[in-house]
Amino acid sequence: QVQLVESGGGLVQAGGSLRLSCAASGSIFRPNAMGWYRQAPGKQRELVAIIISSGNTNYADSLKGRFTISRDNAKNTVYLQMNSLKPEDTAVYYCNADITQMNGYSREYWGQGTQVTVSS
Repeated sequence: QVQLVESGGGLVQAGGSLRLSCAASGSIFRPNAMGWYRQAPGKQRELVAIIISSGNTNYADSLKGRFTISRDNAKNTVYLQMNSLKPEDTAVYYCNADITQMNGYSREYWGQGTQVTVSS
């Protein structure tokens, strides 16, 4: 079994920054793609950014230039640096990871979510 634990959410004023972290632990052989999604009230969950094991990244077009995803493979951790935050960035942010487990099987996991609130 694998757990994803997020941290770093909170309340910030518009224009500010936050850094989210998501640490994977448990029966991990190798994290493959890791990423962040978000869900605002009344809206569907949407992709924020993904980073694969090689370091290649993919972002939602609307967030390019403000958000940066990175990972530390040694720590099984993915980060999301969010700059120039806007009130419309307010959402619950979820960590997502495709993990190859010690038993050889790969599975997708989700974190519990962390609230990001941007005040105007």
